[in-house]
Amino acid sequence: MNGTSKVRPSDIAHVSARQIYSDRGHPGVEATVVTRGGAVGVAVAAPGISVGEYEAAVVCDEGDKWDGLGMTRAVRNVVETIGPSLIGLDATDQRRIDEVIVALDGTRSKEHLGANATGSVSAAVLRAGAAAAGLPLYQHIRTQRRATGNFVLPVPSVTTVMGGRRYGGTPLGGTKPTYSMVCFDFSSYSEAIFAGWESSREYFRLLWERYRVESWQGCGMLKPGTIEHDRQLWDLMVEAIENKGYTGRIGLQVDVAASMYFESSRQRFVGLFSAEDKTREDLVQLYGEMVSDYPFVVIEDPLDEGDYDGHARLTRDLGIQIVGDDLFATNEQRLREGIAHHAANGMVLKVNQVGTISEAFETVALAQSHGYRVIPCKSRGEGAEIADYAVGLDTGQIREEDTVGGVTNRLTEIERELGAQATFLGRQALAVAPRPRMPRLRSPEPSQLSPSPSLD
Repeated sequence: MNGTSKVRPSDIAHVSARQIYSDRGHPGVEATVVTRGGAVGVAVAAPGISVGEYEAAVVCDEGDKWDGLGMTRAVRNVVETIGPSLIGLDATDQRRIDEVIVALDGTRSKEHLGANATGSVSAAVLRAGAAAAGLPLYQHIRTQRRATGNFVLPVPSVTTVMGGRRYGGTPLGGTKPTYSMVCFDFSSYSEAIFAGWESSREYFRLLWERYRVESWQGCGMLKPGTIEHDRQLWDLMVEAIENKGYTGRIGLQVDVAASMYFESSRQRFVGLFSAEDKTREDLVQLYGEMVSDYPFVVIEDPLDEGDYDGHARLTRDLGIQIVGDDLFATNEQRLREGIAHHAANGMVLKVNQVGTISEAFETVALAQSHGYRVIPCKSRGEGAEIADYAVGLDTGQIREEDTVGGVTNRLTEIERELGAQATFLGRQALAVAPRPRMPRLRSPEPSQLSPSPSLD
């Protein structure tokens, strides 16, 4: 019983795990935690596409099967090591359980048990604790934080672009850069997500009309050779927003994941935004043009993940929200270094970048105490529950949402449940409130030109 004398319904009775097929396209770890009172929590941890150097370690099987990405070792770590040590502990005492998990691993980077093992169990405990307390997950998170006041619903960021090798075969970093439409100037989440739905559909229509590219699962998947420069996509997104009447109310977000393109030996970014190589200064200049000429309001990981000074420069000069994902890796020490450098003004939240809920939420608290915005991301297996993380942590933002199910439906459900207890911050949710913009002047089509006056 691990020193517990009184049996509680919220005490953990059973912990199990299995390897699953994740939505990342490779295996993940699914952990299940069951309490003595029958409350159940299930959570998934899966490696990401953009994986930074400073993230906690993921334990994989290696070898030929599953391309070396099998999770049976991590599953065994849950079943044989983590699970037995948690039996009898109170699932509502997240910090205590995470302390046990961290001690069991005994390394700074979770290289012994793996952040996929520790993260999946920690998140499953959080959900089991919510079920045991009879609370929605977002309210349970609020209780763990001892937060008060109205809940905050996030500004939606509707994904529009994915797809690698878009410039004709140049090696690229997975599906990056990815783009989203940030719907900030609205009075409610429901109003904002509808505007995102409308505008993204118009973008997909234009994408088919101009480039014969179809959308899939709420994204435009770009084929090799589709475009020569991402500027073509920026033009298309702006046109879609203008066509639907949302100029100045919807902005653009890009997850660059620049480290995936950086060749340190040559000090060049290879195949980023277009086929030609770029220096750090080339990118800095391009970002200035993007912000000047297009309604970009968020840029994530714009430079190499170790470049604090470069991120600080962009934060100072661009006057928009600069977000660290690979830069910070949900790691408290990395974030402290960023704060000292004034690098970025936002961070992505991914639990299994650091390995436990408590460590991740401590990093969130540090970010928020220094005015950094926090952007929860579902890409590591959190799924629809990332909506609860966003609301429970009062982040005001959420990363790369789509309108084909899961997260959107969960947020509209939470909005309905909370009613007047929910606040939508709109443009104030961003680290830097977007500047007002007017629709761009476009040259008329030849058929729309008036005939030249006669000189006769």
